[in-house]
Amino acid sequence: MPYPAKISAAEVQSAALRLLEEEGLEALSMRSLAAELGVRASSLYRHVAHREALLAQLAEDAAANLLGWLQDAAASRSPGRPALEAMGQAFLVFARQRPHLYALLHHSRPPGSGSGEGQRLWQFILGHVSVASGQPDDTAGTVALWAFLHGYAELERSGLFGLSGPGAGFERGLAALLSSSPAVLATEKR
Repeated sequence: MPYPAKISAAEVQSAALRLLEEEGLEALSMRSLAAELGVRASSLYRHVAHREALLAQLAEDAAANLLGWLQDAAASRSPGRPALEAMGQAFLVFARQRPHLYALLHHSRPPGSGSGEGQRLWQFILGHVSVASGQPDDTAGTVALWAFLHGYAELERSGLFGLSGPGAGFERGLAALLSSSPAVLATEKR
């Protein structure tokens, strides 16, 4: 006679996401997740192999979530610079409003652990950067944009802008990056 499941994989995922968003990555353990669900930690292993597998799935969810924000931002704008400006703002708002989920996007994971949604996110940004720069498959421009957005989000999160704040640094930096067109968004072949 099979043991009836008290929880489903979807409930495990939902509770893990809730714990992550409320308390952060450090607070998300198999024990805390089991307590949240009112089960023993050992019962979680019927639905998830280990904590790293759970984090990989949550990172996929985070990538899908950020992708949705960027798609919504770009949908009402013309392709190229206007869409990228809106996407940059949405990226920053996502990092501010969902800091733990955002941090999970950049949490180190073993190679090959999840990449579907992360790859879709990358391809979406790459497509928009390539349109703006006029360079097909503009990986260098996409890396430059992602590095700028992530760096700004991390500086803001850490409080390094101080009491005076960043002023209009985000807008100025994004405008400089985007207005330089192919010169900044594309790597020159030498």
